[in-house]
Amino acid sequence: MRGILRVSSRTILFYIAAAVVVGLVVSYAVISAPDSPKLKSEKGILNLTQVHVSENPVKLAGEWTFYWKELLSPEEIQNRLARDGNHDRWISIPSSWLGYQLDGQQLDGTGFATFRLVIKLSEQDRNERLALRLPTIFHAYKLWVNGELLAEVGVVGQDKSSVTPHLATKMVFFQPENDRVELVMQVANFHHARGGITKNIELGGSDVLTVKTNLRIAAEMFVTASLLVIGVYHLLLFALRLKDRATLYFGLFTLLFGIRSLLVGELLITQLWPAIPWELQFKMEYLILCSSTYIITMYFDCIFPNYVSRWFHLSTRIPTGAFCIIIVVAPALIYTKLLLLIGVMIVLHMVYLMVGLARVAMRRMEGALIFLLVSVVALATVINDFLYYNEWSLIGNTSPVGLLIFTIAQMMLLSSRFTRAASNEERIARELLDANNKLTEMNMNLERTVQERTTALSEAHDGLRTSYERLLRSEQGRKKLLAYITHDLRMPLSSMLGYVEAVQDRIKPESNEQYLKYIRDNTIRVNRMIEELSFLSHLETGQVSYRMEPVHVIHFLHQFYEQYELVVLDAGLDFMLDIGDVEDQGQSLPVVEMDAQRLDQALFNLVSNAMKFTPRGGVVRIALAVDKVKDTRYAIISVEDSGTGIPPDQLEQIFDRNYKYDRPGVENGIEGSGLGLAICREIVQAHGGTVQAESDGKTGAVFYVSLPCIVDERR
Repeated sequence: MRGILRVSSRTILFYIAAAVVVGLVVSYAVISAPDSPKLKSEKGILNLTQVHVSENPVKLAGEWTFYWKELLSPEEIQNRLARDGNHDRWISIPSSWLGYQLDGQQLDGTGFATFRLVIKLSEQDRNERLALRLPTIFHAYKLWVNGELLAEVGVVGQDKSSVTPHLATKMVFFQPENDRVELVMQVANFHHARGGITKNIELGGSDVLTVKTNLRIAAEMFVTASLLVIGVYHLLLFALRLKDRATLYFGLFTLLFGIRSLLVGELLITQLWPAIPWELQFKMEYLILCSSTYIITMYFDCIFPNYVSRWFHLSTRIPTGAFCIIIVVAPALIYTKLLLLIGVMIVLHMVYLMVGLARVAMRRMEGALIFLLVSVVALATVINDFLYYNEWSLIGNTSPVGLLIFTIAQMMLLSSRFTRAASNEERIARELLDANNKLTEMNMNLERTVQERTTALSEAHDGLRTSYERLLRSEQGRKKLLAYITHDLRMPLSSMLGYVEAVQDRIKPESNEQYLKYIRDNTIRVNRMIEELSFLSHLETGQVSYRMEPVHVIHFLHQFYEQYELVVLDAGLDFMLDIGDVEDQGQSLPVVEMDAQRLDQALFNLVSNAMKFTPRGGVVRIALAVDKVKDTRYAIISVEDSGTGIPPDQLEQIFDRNYKYDRPGVENGIEGSGLGLAICREIVQAHGGTVQAESDGKTGAVFYVSLPCIVDERR
């Protein structure tokens, strides 16, 4: 090691120059890498007809339509365009609206606005499932795609009291209806110095963007885990040897920047802790940035004593303390304006330390050259980050990688110090007559130390495994939610598409009004289902809220029958509603406390299940009966089909999650996800009821939903 480091000053300058050149070449390669087509929108329109975005994702950069001080929905924008024509303004994205010239005045960083972009797709992409990758947007927003609300982060409002800020990265998926995609985004910011869409939104195929995002998350997890483990390891080293403060400062520095890497980029902290307060995120990030200058200065002073002057120590403590106090006391709107000053302070400190490193390297001190080279790399990545967050750099967040390189080099340096110390001890031990006794004692201590360090590493490994299992459960929850969406929306969307085509082809002009009414009702229903489907993934854990209210079961069944009559009839089946003599009971009409929307969904799952396994010409029958068990009356809703039935030995299994049984001889069989009956059971049980099935395996099946009745106090 010493032979490598003890080189002439000319060689040192050559190494420094080589590092700068390599850094510039790598930066140029990253900037110019053709990761996506370089297309920009003009006057709110992005033409992608010559690009296959499902295979080559693009960044939605360029001019977006800009409505300042207005929160407009897609319908309101369309009404305005129809009424007043096109008198829009445009703003370049990605960029903050801070400093944007509007009517001769520069806009402040706080406020609210609506952004709009129209995308023209190629013929290849019209039938592809696309996705949007949304970065962190300051500081709350809503996103509509083709008039459908797909994403909402925080709460958007027109003043500070009505805005709830939040930071998160999101992926949203959608299916283009034609060659035109309209994006409408409401953005509000009253808590940060810069507001607006300051980072690129990416559009591409769902699979391609998902893989790209997962790779980015995996890379950040690797860097974060490495920094955290290294930091904890060196703090444990300091606990074992309190005299060596270099491991203390190095461990603190690495641990803090490992925590910071959770707060930037893909915001891993929000995936691990979704409810983390946004103010805490910002304060942690800024406090780490400010305190790092003092910590790295103290570390440098421990490695190379007497090369940091007293006035520099004083000048480090004063601004660092002042900035930290401001960050702790002041709101984010104030201290985020100091980001540039904080960056200048950090860069000046690092430049001063590198000048000292150059002097140390000229004197051929061990480790100085490596320290200097990796400091140049770390400084370049830190400067790039400050430029990036101030919208002056095209390269994204690079400081975690630069700091990881810096950290690994410092580990080599500290390891070299420990190795040299151990070598000296062995040499002294060999020269002394009582070396054997001392060496035995040292070995015993060493075994104990190794065991403690192994235990610490094992605990860190267990912590990482726990984090991995938590992320795995989160991924399983996401897949479950996607399965719910696919299962519950496929049928209404397919039937709506059929009626749209029927209206377009004028198959039954006299029924157009009825078809359009069905399309409208089910569009409202689908939109409502989309807004609440995220709760369905938590059904089994009891985290779904229900809007319970007394409902007359007969009225509920009549509405249900009218809503889905066309669906069943158009499937070639007879649809019957049999209330029997229940309707003639007068004051004893059954009333159930229910969430009508949830129970509607559960009952439709049973009807669609009956349709799937009943051949054309068959019958689907809904009936109502009232039974009394002990002192409780039960409304029993039955759904009966004339299909091929269910084997009796499988009647208990059909309600299990993901269990599917494809009965033979079904003409209109539809591939299901296996979640419908499980979802139905969870919803019914949440109402205090039960659901069961009966079948002889030959002549159809009957599903019974039993719900406890209540006394209707309104009568």
